[in-house]
Amino acid sequence: MKARWIVPLIFAFVSFVATAAPKYNVLFIIADDLRTELGCYGSPLAKTPNLDALAAAGVRFDRAYCQYPLCNPSRVSMLTGRHPSTTGVIGNRTDFRTNHLDWVTLPQLFKQNGYASIRTGKIFHGGIDDAESWTEGGDPSRGVAPGAMQRPAADELIFVQNVLSPEDAEERRRYGGSDRWIALEGDGESHGDYRTASRAIEYLRRHTNAPFFLACGFVKPHSPPTAPKRFYDLWDVNKIPLPPNFAPRPTVPEGFPRASIRPRNADLFIGRDASETEAREMIRAYLASSAWMDWNVGRVLSELDRLGLRENTIIVFWGDHGYQLGERGKWSKAGSLFDQGTRTPLIVVAPKVKGNGLSSPRIVQAVDIYPTLAELCGLKMPKGLEGRSLVPLLKQPDQKWNRPAFTVWSENGSTLHGVTIRNERYRYAEFGLNGANGAMLFDELVDPDELKNLADDPRLAKVKADLSVQLRSYAARYQGSAK
Repeated sequence: MKARWIVPLIFAFVSFVATAAPKYNVLFIIADDLRTELGCYGSPLAKTPNLDALAAAGVRFDRAYCQYPLCNPSRVSMLTGRHPSTTGVIGNRTDFRTNHLDWVTLPQLFKQNGYASIRTGKIFHGGIDDAESWTEGGDPSRGVAPGAMQRPAADELIFVQNVLSPEDAEERRRYGGSDRWIALEGDGESHGDYRTASRAIEYLRRHTNAPFFLACGFVKPHSPPTAPKRFYDLWDVNKIPLPPNFAPRPTVPEGFPRASIRPRNADLFIGRDASETEAREMIRAYLASSAWMDWNVGRVLSELDRLGLRENTIIVFWGDHGYQLGERGKWSKAGSLFDQGTRTPLIVVAPKVKGNGLSSPRIVQAVDIYPTLAELCGLKMPKGLEGRSLVPLLKQPDQKWNRPAFTVWSENGSTLHGVTIRNERYRYAEFGLNGANGAMLFDELVDPDELKNLADDPRLAKVKADLSVQLRSYAARYQGSAK
């Protein structure tokens, strides 16, 4: 009699395990140079209905931070689950594989576990792909030419605004006209981001019956801001507000260390001032570029729904770092250890988790994404990951966490220029070895725009001391070098 029940019991157990731990698909969407200027993050200007709906369906992380405010170091850190001190990547021209042949990247982990691992668009930094990570869409690493800039094809644009003055002709030749925004014909079909979404749709159609990890990377709103003309028409440029600390050129505010602001912009308004009129035009262009990126995200999500894949797919949306739009005269992310440069959008929609529809106020980091997806999909994590799975926060977004975020910057690609720590209430940064070039301390609860430096406020001496100990311990990972 006992033997008669063995087979049915085994079958029932296998069925239960299969039901309890489904093999989820993953759709990972990345935007480039996108700060938290989205409707779901409270922006009164942004027009991002698709990402707003995505956030409403999942968990929106309100305080997510990158480890380095630059494309290549930030992306490598996230895709390997390791801090820049471990990856050794603190510049845009370093291929992490040069020194880490045995590392398993996030998409590679899924590839090794039987998933189709697919890339479309920018996932690793431009020119530095990782063929080992992909079953489809990967390219060999080509490297990045010094001084290379993203340039649109001639047939992509119907309007280019160049606001460099004639006397800045040398700057124009050197930087290709950094102060332009581009309006595309139609829906932008000739642009790479439109084609990235189209390829993602094609991949979804071909992989409806087998598990996939599909990474879809949009390059917008990276400079130059680009979108079809109708997206620009969504705003009256004369009603675009300027930030409260707007300046025409990179400006160190009174009471701030000189090292906190790079003297030259890296992306927009390179080598020249921005008038208030030009600043409003550029902010509108950034908003339009973000809105068009959102529109392309919507195309991909609509196809996911049409194919009936949403219920079995984990969706992640992430921006690789923040951006400054004229705050303190800065038009870039590079070198920014302020909140605008280090904070990123992060949305996770995992089927059936209890936190869906809520937001998490906890401090999280980009290195946490790798272990989160591995745990959600039941994959064994490789040794050496330095992040912490966010699954507990997906289940209970407001639970205690008590883990700060760290971000670093290097001006020369080898030694530290500055380090910042962000906890539940404060941001603290030191520049130079042990703060030799100054420090910043902000009470984010009362000063979210980071207008007043409290580093010398005696009432916060203990707060500063405690944060300094944590920050210097983290900086020591970089062999104590600083500049």
